[in-house]
Parts: sequence; structure tokens; C-alpha cells
Amino acid sequence: MAPPAIAAEAPVGTGADLASFADAFDAAQIAQDRAALERMVADDLVFIDGSGKRYGKAFFIDGWTGPDDDYDPVMLKDRIVLPLGEDAGLASAETILSGRSAGKPFRVRIRFTDIFRRHGDSWQVAYIHVTRMTIEQE
Repeated sequence: MAPPAIAAEAPVGTGADLASFADAFDAAQIAQDRAALERMVADDLVFIDGSGKRYGKAFFIDGWTGPDDDYDPVMLKDRIVLPLGEDAGLASAETILSGRSAGKPFRVRIRFTDIFRRHGDSWQVAYIHVTRMTIEQE
């Protein structure tokens, strides 16, 4: 994936720029890039976590950038990136998220949907919904 700061500055107006932003947003989370996430996430973010609870921007970013956490690379399955006009779009995919939190390994299967809206000449994430799924036997 492209570095988040470069892809986040792709010109607005095509499905390709939306896909580039979605890629950069995913990469910023795994890389725990707080500065990129601060730029990419709208101040009025609505984040619905895997338990159905609603949170905001600070909670979301803090959750990805904890000093005792690190994440393994992810592979997205069944991914779609769908423009919803010139000023909005969404990305949705399934993945296994794994890594270490407070020194303990974790592994969860999720489906997420991110809704993006145009902000100036780039995009921001306005809504995120995560659904936890059962990990199938491999």
C-alpha cells in the first residue's frame, strides 16, 4: 500500500482517488500513524464498534495508537469501494485483525464499513461500523 500521506492527497473526483484514500486510511491504522489519522478522520466521526457502542474520533484514534499495541499486516477480503456521488463514498471489507495488545496476542475476524465524505480537496472518514464475526476453522 502507498504511504498514507501521499495517497491521502490524491485528487478528489474519481473512484480511483476514493480507493487510494481508503487504502491510505487502512495503512494508517495498521501503522499506528496518529498524525495521518488525525487528518483523515472527521472531527464529528461516528464510530460503531464491534459491540454496537457508539464512540467518536478521539476514542477511535486512541484505540489504534495505543503504546502497548501493534498490528500484523492485514489482507482484505470481499472488498468494495463504492462512490456515492462526487462528495461521498464507502469502503467495506472483511479481514482478520491480529497483533498484540498489552503484550498479549489477539486475533479477531471483522467486517467493516467506512463512509467517506469530501473535505476540501481530499476525503475524510465520517462513519465507521465494525461487525465482529466468528473465525472459521482453517
